[in-house]
Amino acid sequence: MTKEQEIENALIAKLQDLKYTYREDIRDKASLEQNFRKKFEALNHVKLTDSEFARLRDEIVNSDVFVAAKTLRERNTFQREDGTPLQYTLVNIKDWCKNEFEVINQLRINTDNSHHRYDVILLINGIPVVQIELKTLGLTPRRAMEQIVEYKNDVGNGYANTLLCFMQLFIVSNRDNTLYFANNHNQHFSFNADERFLPIYQLAKEDNSKITHLDDFADNFLAKCTLGQMISRYMVLVASEQKLMIMRPYQIYAVKAIVDCIHQNRGNGYIWHTTGSGKTLTSFKASTLLKDNPDIDKCLFVVDRKDLDRQTREEFNKFQEGCVEENTNTEALVRRMLSDDYADKVIVTTIQKLGLALDENSKRNQQHKQNGKQTYKERLEPLRDQRIVFIFDECHRSQFGDNHQAIKTFFPKAQLFGFTGTPIFEDNATYKKIDGTIGSYKTTEDIFQKQLHAYTITNAIDDRNVLRFHIDYFGEKPKLEDLRNSKGQKKTSKPKLPSPEAVVGEILKKHDSATNHRRFNAILATASINNAIEYYQLFKQAQAAKMEEDDSYKQLNIVCVFSPPAEGNKDVQQIQEDLPQEKEDNQQAPDEKKAALKTIIADYNAQYGTNHTISEFDLYYQDVQQRIKDQKYTNKDYPHKNKIDIVIVVDMLLTGFDSKYLNTLYVDKNLKYHGLIQAFSRTNRVLNDTKPYGNILDFRYQEDAVNTAIARFSGQDKDRAKEIWLVDPAPQVIEQLDCAVSDLEKFMDSQGLTCTPANVNNLKGDAARSEFINRFKEVQRLKTQLDQYTDLNEEQVESVNTLLPDEQLRGFRGMYLETAKRLKAQQAKGSNDPDDPVQQLEFELVLFASAVIDYDYIMSLIAKSTDDDKPSKHKMSRQQLIDLISSSANLMDERDDIVDYINSLPTDKSLNEKAIREGYQNFKAEKSAKELALIAGKHNIEHEALQGFIDNILDRMIFDGEQLSELLEPLDLGWKARTQAELALMEELVPLLNKLAQGREISGLAAYE
Repeated sequence: MTKEQEIENALIAKLQDLKYTYREDIRDKASLEQNFRKKFEALNHVKLTDSEFARLRDEIVNSDVFVAAKTLRERNTFQREDGTPLQYTLVNIKDWCKNEFEVINQLRINTDNSHHRYDVILLINGIPVVQIELKTLGLTPRRAMEQIVEYKNDVGNGYANTLLCFMQLFIVSNRDNTLYFANNHNQHFSFNADERFLPIYQLAKEDNSKITHLDDFADNFLAKCTLGQMISRYMVLVASEQKLMIMRPYQIYAVKAIVDCIHQNRGNGYIWHTTGSGKTLTSFKASTLLKDNPDIDKCLFVVDRKDLDRQTREEFNKFQEGCVEENTNTEALVRRMLSDDYADKVIVTTIQKLGLALDENSKRNQQHKQNGKQTYKERLEPLRDQRIVFIFDECHRSQFGDNHQAIKTFFPKAQLFGFTGTPIFEDNATYKKIDGTIGSYKTTEDIFQKQLHAYTITNAIDDRNVLRFHIDYFGEKPKLEDLRNSKGQKKTSKPKLPSPEAVVGEILKKHDSATNHRRFNAILATASINNAIEYYQLFKQAQAAKMEEDDSYKQLNIVCVFSPPAEGNKDVQQIQEDLPQEKEDNQQAPDEKKAALKTIIADYNAQYGTNHTISEFDLYYQDVQQRIKDQKYTNKDYPHKNKIDIVIVVDMLLTGFDSKYLNTLYVDKNLKYHGLIQAFSRTNRVLNDTKPYGNILDFRYQEDAVNTAIARFSGQDKDRAKEIWLVDPAPQVIEQLDCAVSDLEKFMDSQGLTCTPANVNNLKGDAARSEFINRFKEVQRLKTQLDQYTDLNEEQVESVNTLLPDEQLRGFRGMYLETAKRLKAQQAKGSNDPDDPVQQLEFELVLFASAVIDYDYIMSLIAKSTDDDKPSKHKMSRQQLIDLISSSANLMDERDDIVDYINSLPTDKSLNEKAIREGYQNFKAEKSAKELALIAGKHNIEHEALQGFIDNILDRMIFDGEQLSELLEPLDLGWKARTQAELALMEELVPLLNKLAQGREISGLAAYE
């Protein structure tokens, strides 16, 4: 008996202990459907005819994962043979605990093209909802996930055309380590140079300690009611992205804590979940669960500022289309609060609108009184004794004011819950007037009574849910002087800080390194509006000077955003509620600030082709935010002219703003405590290995403030906090790189080869090639990290360059990509050998992608290399060009074509860029036509018919299997021979189709890849 079989048998026994029924009789498609039919008929109190069941089965089976997931959770209608409608559900959606739970194993789905077998599947009411793949080897989470996705993409896998389409979750375990993730469309799982794949989770306890052993995982996750809740309550179907999400353990604990607190009417509470941990999803789920709670009359999700109101509403509606409407003003809020409509039970609003509604002295309420109308407060009187739940986002901002007392007084039966990533403790509290007129220092606990759940930034970094920080301090560290103040305390000298001109110089020098060659974008935080304006002008001057010095210099796109004088503009007034510095600054010389902002917006309009005005400032602000979020890898994806490289701010964007493509914060303002953590956390959203950490360049040498904030917000693990939060210092990483290069050299030596790129071709066998992949990938990962360290001195830079000269690095990258392409194709074919090293490989091609080397860049370089009339220091030889192209994963699919084209160009003729581009397109078209003619001849298909088949796919970007059958119809083959002919043809057509589609996804083609 193999170890895998032992694990499988033990798991089945465990599930039987958990009261699952083991159905060893269900081993194929027919028995699976027969069992489902019995369960369906019993649940819906109906007896179907054979033809009705066949039609029902065909109606509910859907290759679209998202559609199938919706069908599973909804009440549906089926028309019977006598014309009467049958209202049915596939499972008991009112009480998932009352469904029948079964476990099956070794299910085979036999189709024309494959004979797939699945280890363990869990059925709810006969529907397969969880697939458990058991491994004897310690697969990494990423590779385990990749294997299942490959399995899903294989032809005839059953996920598209059988009841397996309802699969919700995948679980992978080697018994000691267990991981899980949600099923999804193939496009949500990407393992290429753009690499953006959905998260894979470990289960955790409430204190965030991990539950990894399969037995413990089964007890805590697979118990029948728990699994039913996971699927029905704690999975979210994101309509806007057609994506399935499962909540992380800490999100679930937070939601349960709020729901239990409400159910038991135990007062108020707060959730400490760090910035970037998905607080919006947690609060959305809490709100929606409360929507179905008959004991609750209203649930208000309260945010601070209009822009956060909009962001939150958009996020909520992303999770569930149309679930929250816009409150354009206080009148609309009051009307919705009084509405009995189910759609108005959950409302997203701002603290400002709510405060105006409850303030008898507000301008609008005074007008109502004068006109003999009821005030907002009087109209809300019927709600006074109702049970209303208020959930406050970033509660340390929105709750520390008079609004808190107004809500408590007017709604005595209300329960208040706060979410915060940075709670207010005694040492970072500020003097506020709360609970009447007595001023006092108030903490989050003073306001919300008790902490219900904590998930700190230390937890999140440990779990790799957010990134660590790299901090580069500029200026001289302040010294502790041997002088004492009047209280006998030692005085600290002021730091010597760089001037704004010096700061601009450093940013322009370091920006490409900090942002991984402008792959990401940055924020410059300044101390005042005047400082922001000064920086904007200095950047203009400095970049103009650089352009004069070097005509090849590519300007950074730099924008600036700060709020204008409000002057009665309600949008701006609302935005400024949480922008104290900007509000204060606008009291001084407002006309000068308006004029400066008008110039800034005019520059923006000229750069981006927009038409914003200062009178509609909010639209300009939204546009800036969207461009930061829309950053993409290459100019082909998102042209540089549309990108923002640096946005200069005062208070804006330093709280509540998220973008995975933002990785750098330049700091020229004083920050401390929660403000510091909030600002730093703009940079640490996880993307992939090209973004290893958030970069902070602090031009005010605030190391003491950073250390204080880390200690304050690390939660219980204060001893390890600094080590967890901050990346290893540069000398340490250089040492790690030295070791990685040395290990690569030792490996090559063990193969009897010198450590050169060319010798990778001489490695013998898959084991050796796999070892090279793993060794060099570690070298590249460390090099990617060091490339973004902005604090390397000249000696350290030279040390890194000596370890890995550019030419040698490019050569090894090229050999890595060539070897990876070969082994990845082999990996996709699968292997029966559990010890096959190729099957364990993670290629992480994103590490080898370049933000610089894209199609436009290469076409420009080819033109420069052939233009003898224009001398240029950027001119390259053909071989250098080929090496450069070969070293980047961006152009893997087109590499061979581009190399062939370069080699075909005449050596005695200059060509401009337009001619180069047109020539390449013609070259590709001719090459593809020749390839297609060869394929047509090889498979005995008319060339014109094959060309028409290809053209139709490319026109619609949809692969239609029926048209493939029509294409082969003239060959008059039996079904078995036709199937083999289809597979053989598609094996050669898929690479060609992908090349012709140039990165666009052809729907329906994944099964043949």
